[in-house]
Amino acid sequence: MDLSTDTNAAIWKSEEHVQSRTSKADELERRNAAQWRLMGDLLPFGEQDAFTFLDLGSGTGSAARAILAQYPQSTAILADFSSQMMAAGEAEMKPFSGRFHRVVFDMLTSTWPAAIPTRLDAVVSSMCIHHMPDHRKKGLFAEIFEHLAPGGWYLNYEAVSTGDPAVEDAWQRANDRRDPEQASKNLHRTPQEQARHENHVRYLIPLPQQLDYLRSAGFLGIDVYWKHLENVIYGGCRPT
Repeated sequence: MDLSTDTNAAIWKSEEHVQSRTSKADELERRNAAQWRLMGDLLPFGEQDAFTFLDLGSGTGSAARAILAQYPQSTAILADFSSQMMAAGEAEMKPFSGRFHRVVFDMLTSTWPAAIPTRLDAVVSSMCIHHMPDHRKKGLFAEIFEHLAPGGWYLNYEAVSTGDPAVEDAWQRANDRRDPEQASKNLHRTPQEQARHENHVRYLIPLPQQLDYLRSAGFLGIDVYWKHLENVIYGGCRPT
């Protein structure tokens, strides 16, 4: 596999990829709904509490919509570097009009837009941090920590890798048996599909390394709150 060229930006800003993602939107919503709900459940707020959270790498806003629906007094900041992905979610975000705003933010940079408050009640991310090289994962976690109010939480729904070939084989075996059709498709990817796959796995790293990044940033309450094969929800809080 040739991982020499990072195609992340080109893929996520391409109309072709946006159309591919939106065509699968309903399937993705069903697949991830329980995980987004769990992230909402893990936040330390009552159902009618008013708070502001940031959805990093928000894409079309799927994770933010789940939390906005769960907490009707909450407000969201949706941050993403792909204006194409954000535009693709406009129709789905209309029921939450007045409770969110979007910010263009390239997480490869350490300069956060002024439109993101310096003190946030919570930060969430969903399947985007693995697109960052390691130095940005570590730096981003430290920046998230600095933007959280005391007692604020960060939760990340993410894909991870493993350094153990036996574990990797077990993950693949289970995934193939659960979805034989997708397993067959994986053996016959088009060049475009192969490029997207390589983009997906380029910066995947093991879970313990990511938890160490949270610890070094200063987070407490760090735990893996959910795990299914290579997909996890982990997070922690800024001390009060």
